[in-house]
Amino acid sequence: MAANGTAVGQGACPGPFLQEDLFSTSGGFVNGRFCSDLLGPSCCLPCPQTEWLYPDNFQTITLAANWINVLSLVCIAFLLLSFAVLPVGKTHRHYLSVCLAIGVTFMSLGFIIPLGAKPKQCYDAITPNDMGSNTSCALSGAFLIAGGWAAVIWVFLRAIALHLQICWQIVIGKTFMWGALATGWGVPAIGVTLALVFSGVSFRFGDTCHINHKNSLAVLWIPLLVFAGITVITQFATFGYCIKVYLASLVDDSTTTENSGLPSYTSSVRGTISPKQAYRRVKRVMELQWRGIVVVLLIVTDVIFFAIIFVFMDDIATNMVKNPTKSTAWLGCLIQTNGNKNKCLSLAQHIVVNQATVMAVLLLLSVNGVWVLCLLGRFSMFTGWYELIRHRVKPNTEFVSADAHAYKDPSSYEMLGRERDNGNGDSKTPEPFMATSNVVTPLSPVAKSGRETPDYFGREARYKSPSRSFSSPKPPPGHVSPNIQWEPQLSTQRAGTGINEWDGANTHAQSTYYTGMDPLAMNKI
Repeated sequence: MAANGTAVGQGACPGPFLQEDLFSTSGGFVNGRFCSDLLGPSCCLPCPQTEWLYPDNFQTITLAANWINVLSLVCIAFLLLSFAVLPVGKTHRHYLSVCLAIGVTFMSLGFIIPLGAKPKQCYDAITPNDMGSNTSCALSGAFLIAGGWAAVIWVFLRAIALHLQICWQIVIGKTFMWGALATGWGVPAIGVTLALVFSGVSFRFGDTCHINHKNSLAVLWIPLLVFAGITVITQFATFGYCIKVYLASLVDDSTTTENSGLPSYTSSVRGTISPKQAYRRVKRVMELQWRGIVVVLLIVTDVIFFAIIFVFMDDIATNMVKNPTKSTAWLGCLIQTNGNKNKCLSLAQHIVVNQATVMAVLLLLSVNGVWVLCLLGRFSMFTGWYELIRHRVKPNTEFVSADAHAYKDPSSYEMLGRERDNGNGDSKTPEPFMATSNVVTPLSPVAKSGRETPDYFGREARYKSPSRSFSSPKPPPGHVSPNIQWEPQLSTQRAGTGINEWDGANTHAQSTYYTGMDPLAMNKI
């Protein structure tokens, strides 16, 4: 590389450096050149720069990271295909999980595209390519930024949803779903647009393009870190609430858990729930949501680590441009050894991020798809595919989330509560946090046949008819049917039937039974 690089364009510069004035500025990412005037004329390091700053195996490691993303893409493809084809009882899908998987898919595509395109990293001997001079660079950089934004926003929304349900007992419904969809895809679209317009992407290391230093803090890194920070704070606030509920349940010696009746209205639930009841509710949700919580923490950790490393790299590059004397020893070594980089790598360690850190970032980003499948996937997916192939189950016919429509078995969704405490500590039937509508939402009541009031906290209240009731239905004025025959008897037993008939003579209430009445048709809609 050094021999070829010094053959053309060396000019007045010592090897292996090339004279900048001998190259055009009409293409490529000109600001990405590594040039200095310490040697007299402006002399530049041959492209790609990473081959001079890192050992020979650096390119092999970046290529290996790209192939790991192929494995991640296969895992995500299996997960998304299972969501789309298999019945919901096998997948426990939820739109928060589906959209997060799509976001991780975008991130993996950013590393996979270069495997097929095999792009040229350099526009000329000293200038790296950017999104304007290389299509593969534009696509890989855009997918990587879009995937990072989508992953951060959707784990942020998952953390918010969990916090609302556990800490505030709010059932997330259609309003939250549509707001989440608008936010989860609108913010990444805006973020990608701003990043490409005001900063751009170019080849900085490896075959995948990354965002340039210019304006990158304002249009990408700071906003990403803000959302990631809010996610972490929200997640730990939820953990803190769970710990508080647990500690309160330890000292709770009340007997209201088993003996108290239902609250008279929904808004009084929070005021009457005992610490033990709150602990059981929180415990059930945590048991259902631990996979999503782990996914949130993993992806947020990856993104924060990735952002910090890139910000640090940009800071080093900026300082080298402003104060090139920091790299004097390394430049002098390259000149003395005639471009033998291996003898000078030890002098370059303080001007670049070390190889182990860069590789850790790439590998962590590459295995996100594997983590998502392991934590959001279910073993029932494999049995579902087996049964589908054996024609034992019907494929899924509609691809909607738990918050969109009511299903016959909504408890199979990932974010739905499955157990309801019966007041004695036994968890058998589904229980929501709080339900105010018929829309099936995460941790919303299971749809049942007939007209039934949901049991929110597992306590049963039996209705006792009062001994004297003076209420009665009255026919609309002016519409009394002439065929109605009011029976004056009270509790007269029909012969041979054992059935007591109504007698309104001794009560204040009027009978609603009339000849020809069809009781089975009264509740027909």
